[in-house]
Amino acid sequence: MATKKQAAAKTKQRAAEKVAKPATGKANKATATKRVAKKAVVKKAVAKKAAKKTPARRAAPKPPPAPPAPVMPALTPLQMARFERLQQALARPTTGTTVVMLGTGMPRPDPMCFGPATAVVHDGRVFLFDAGAGVMRRMAAARLSIRGPEAVFITHLHSDHTLGYPDLILTTWVMGRKHKLQAFGPAGLKKMTRHIISAWKEDIDVRIRGLERQTKTGYMVDVHEFEGGVVYDQDGVRVTAIPVLHGCWKQAFGFRVDTPDRSIVISGDTRPSPALVEASRGVDVLVHEVYPASQVMPEMRVGGEVWPSYMREFHTSDRELGVIAALAQPKLLVLHHIVRHGNDDEELAHSIRAGGYHGEIVVARDLDRY
Repeated sequence: MATKKQAAAKTKQRAAEKVAKPATGKANKATATKRVAKKAVVKKAVAKKAAKKTPARRAAPKPPPAPPAPVMPALTPLQMARFERLQQALARPTTGTTVVMLGTGMPRPDPMCFGPATAVVHDGRVFLFDAGAGVMRRMAAARLSIRGPEAVFITHLHSDHTLGYPDLILTTWVMGRKHKLQAFGPAGLKKMTRHIISAWKEDIDVRIRGLERQTKTGYMVDVHEFEGGVVYDQDGVRVTAIPVLHGCWKQAFGFRVDTPDRSIVISGDTRPSPALVEASRGVDVLVHEVYPASQVMPEMRVGGEVWPSYMREFHTSDRELGVIAALAQPKLLVLHHIVRHGNDDEELAHSIRAGGYHGEIVVARDLDRY
């Protein structure tokens, strides 16, 4: 009896469990859904909070616009004339005559302008006029023979025109010159040359008697002093010395060079000189010194109070050069050895025009060719 009752109770319990299971499953499913939703809400809140802490990523800035291409300034008439003349010199046959501006400077040291020295090159033959500081370096830079010119001509014995003279004598010898250097100049050049040779006597002895075995004649100089007129005339090249007025110098000269194809006058240092005007009439090239008159005034230094008087007695102003060139009418006027402060090419040209010359002007730079 008890067994039957127990069996019936178990049967009822199983039936109740079967009925309860689906309900429990539904409850569990609902609970799981709630949990998923809650996690999503929490995740969203965390993300929102993190977004508040982290600043929004800004867009990369746009690159700045490219700078405009540089615009080259237009050449001035002076610059254009110089450029055109340099081009013409490059096109000139090697058998022709070219003026090479080795040094265009003044006594004040300027690394861009070496001491005054001008070469006239005809058919490969080199004739040098003045030997300012650095002349041999400029000869090398211009690709002229470092064994020396056929002849050198000195306008006057001012130091800025002759500081390179010892360099010319000795360096050309060391570089292989075997014959005497031919030098032409005013009275006093022989004495200067003797003193130079004497000053470097120890050097000369060592180079000849030491292991260099230099020639015994290459350092020598054959000096020709003159008072004017034709001083050189050989194989189609004639050089004429022109007496000029250079302050209290007893002798100072300009030179005219005539070759089969060109005529050239080199003024040297001078105030306006009638003889130079006559020699320059109608030449192909007039190379002339100049200073801007507007810059000349007494200076705060020893002797500075008479500086304007010195310039008028020893040199040629821009306005005066305009008058000279208007009378001579050279085909090309080349300005060099300019005693000035600063770069005032246009001012120089304007004053020369005011003096009456309206031909072609160039302001020379070292190593220019015309």
